Amino acid sequence: MNKPHHACNAPAIRAMGKKDRLRFVTCGSVDDGKSTLIGRLLYDSALVLEDHLAELARDSRRYGTTGDDYDLALLMDGLEAEREQGITIDVAWRTFATAARAFTVADVPGHEQYTRNMATGASNAELAVILVDARKGALVQSRRHATISSLFGIRQAVLAINKIDLVDYDEGVFNQIVAEFSEFATHLAFDAVVAIPISARYGDNVRQRSRKTPWYRGRTLLEHLEAVDVTSVGKERPFRFAVQWVNRPSHDFRGLAGTIASGRIRRGDAVVVAESGIASRIARIIGPDGDVDEASAGDAVTLTLADEIDVSRGDLLAPAKARPEVTDQFAAHVLWTGLAPLLAGRPYLMRIGTRWTPATVTAIKHKLEMHALEPLAARTLALNEIGMCNLATATSVAFDAYADNRETGAFILVDRFNDQTVAAGMIVFALRRAANIHREQLSVDKAAHARQKAQRPCILWLTGLPAAGKSTIAKLVEARLHALGHHSYMLDGDNLRHGLNHDLGFTDADRVENIRRVGEVAKLFVDAGLIVLCSLISPFRAERRMVRDLVGADEFFEIYIDTPLAECIRRDPKGLYAKAQAGTITNFTGFDSPYEPPQAAELVLATMTASPEELAERVVEHLKAAGRI
Repeated sequence: MNKPHHACNAPAIRAMGKKDRLRFVTCGSVDDGKSTLIGRLLYDSALVLEDHLAELARDSRRYGTTGDDYDLALLMDGLEAEREQGITIDVAWRTFATAARAFTVADVPGHEQYTRNMATGASNAELAVILVDARKGALVQSRRHATISSLFGIRQAVLAINKIDLVDYDEGVFNQIVAEFSEFATHLAFDAVVAIPISARYGDNVRQRSRKTPWYRGRTLLEHLEAVDVTSVGKERPFRFAVQWVNRPSHDFRGLAGTIASGRIRRGDAVVVAESGIASRIARIIGPDGDVDEASAGDAVTLTLADEIDVSRGDLLAPAKARPEVTDQFAAHVLWTGLAPLLAGRPYLMRIGTRWTPATVTAIKHKLEMHALEPLAARTLALNEIGMCNLATATSVAFDAYADNRETGAFILVDRFNDQTVAAGMIVFALRRAANIHREQLSVDKAAHARQKAQRPCILWLTGLPAAGKSTIAKLVEARLHALGHHSYMLDGDNLRHGLNHDLGFTDADRVENIRRVGEVAKLFVDAGLIVLCSLISPFRAERRMVRDLVGADEFFEIYIDTPLAECIRRDPKGLYAKAQAGTITNFTGFDSPYEPPQAAELVLATMTASPEELAERVVEHLKAAGRI
């Protein structure tokens, strides 16, 4: 095996923690050479230990694609599946150093299905090295990675045109790729894009200037990484401190623990709790080694306040004269990473800073087309798509625009059912109308309405396949409640589509919006003290859960009308199944659109084993047993 002279640079390894550090991400399409480039940087910096070199030699013979040479990509591709396939699957982090600077580099996957990993790498980087295969130019995934880098606040980029050796070091090929990418990048927010022709395999223009590109007179890649100015402006931004934990070991001490997101803080400085506006002053700043007079961005500290004010986990401390936005509605770029599509109106959990709050995407304004970055109208976002969305949160949150502060302007969305992270978001601006709307306190509340009616209000949510018998049972229940002197109202899915929801179709997105509107109306009726019967197919568990969350935990009763599909087709009172089978209607639940049965319904009514009247009486008895009537 051909092995150039190599000696491990142990002093450089020991000095890494003392140097100015640049965090960068390498990205691009599959097989553009990202792992090989980082392996080359590590090898040429003499930071590969001798035992690792011996292992690399063995792995290169087993997995390598470079003949008798070291396959430097294997220094990064640590997973067995990655080595066998010759691709990167996970985000691989490495550190190295030169005399001028220390580096932390993230090698992210090139495959489209791993775009979420690219977001992870970009969110922690100050510079992006976008690799392009000189034979192929900038592909769709290269453009997607460049777009994500820009959206995630990276302002410095290197266009590394790799495998220049495979096009005979042709200056014309290099210039053409640079021109095409530059035209594309005019839509992005990079402050600078520096193009460098390289061969990661042979080291051309990586650390050493190549004699084979005499037409290129710029810096080598490593020279540029050492010299580029990405001095963090975090300390120059206004002070932001998200409370991670309230530390109260005794009655005499109450500390607010967390990491300073931006700015500086000194003992005696005035601060406010951004969400409430309550003011105080910093009494103590406690670092890892005890009290300090001041601290700045990146420092993990415990703060104590001069006053006993209401502060809890998730609150954001800020200067009184430089406060963040506080609202419950805002616009954001959203990178969707969920396998199921994003549907406007569906509820999720949001993590912003150290705060968790229920959140909903209220509207998808558009999504980005990756070739030309043109906005396209969209009702949903699929896996790895990027869109501009409006979001609403259950409680007001404090934030800065992501362009102003990456630490306080970013969030993630989590699926409430499987705890999977399904989106990363970057806030663009607050929706100003939200800041001027306040909840009005009414003189007659829900409890007063309920006492007047001698009942406890609730929602009876009847769900099931078309023709399962939902409306039949709901009408019988309402008639029985009326006979008993109780106050109720029935919201029937078909009736609502003549008025409130007349503008909605039957796509998944429209079904979500249909249930959201019905849930809000049902909540108003509950506030008025009524027992509300909702008879709707409501095929998705997420939306039924959303309505449950709108009211009290004991005010929602899910009632599953359990009728086999074959029986529903046999009944088919409206002839809808026949039309679906004939192809004259589409998106029909139970036929070409899914139905998700309840997993823990309060009542399951099997229509094949009892009459509608008997099943309706079971609902009434359940209300009595629950103390509702």
